[in-house]
Amino acid sequence: MTWITAFARFWWDFIVGDDWISAAGVVAGIAVTAALAHHGVNAWILMPVVVLGVMYITLRRATR
Repeated sequence: MTWITAFARFWWDFIVGDDWISAAGVVAGIAVTAALAHHGVNAWILMPVVVLGVMYITLRRATR
């Protein structure tokens, strides 16, 4: 059971890392893109915009 816990903690630390806000923003972007694509909208451009926005917010917070 300890290796399962260690595996889960590794992935949590790898994905979330130090900034949970950026991880949540990317997950929200993926969810919105998937929902729009499910309804037939050509939403491929949304993900790069979300990633750039999250990077901007993260860098803005880090340089303050």
